[in-house]
Amino acid sequence: MSTRESESATEAIGLEIGDSVSFSKTVGESDVYLFAGITGDLSPNHVDEEAMKRTPYKRRIAHGVLSIGFASTTSTLMIAKAKATAVSAGYDRIRFIKPIFIGDTVTVTYTIAEIDQERLRTRANIEVKNQHGELCTVAQHILKFIA
Repeated sequence: MSTRESESATEAIGLEIGDSVSFSKTVGESDVYLFAGITGDLSPNHVDEEAMKRTPYKRRIAHGVLSIGFASTTSTLMIAKAKATAVSAGYDRIRFIKPIFIGDTVTVTYTIAEIDQERLRTRANIEVKNQHGELCTVAQHILKFIA
């Protein structure tokens, strides 16, 4: 791809490496129960306070995948900044580093790390931190631009 074609692809997408968006949310009990009901994941980790009191966590934890749902919100915020329509092409390298507890306020940061001009894709780094600034979830996300 020529430099001119590369530049026009960047112009078509309208995003640059380093562009970033964030989303914050306090994880409520209803979030966890609704997510458990939707997915069918009724693990005691998420819905049984008494069982969790006997673990090192001492209380219920939110589903790790719920934090990826919050990451989806940030990808939507990033698409809103772009000049073209995009769809998710998937998540890679997802890691649940620390638990997210009911009542925690998480902040998800989505930062463009790479732009594949030829394929009209971006790769973003995702970080989910709790209210103490502790890293809870990390992932990478791929957007495919279809304009």
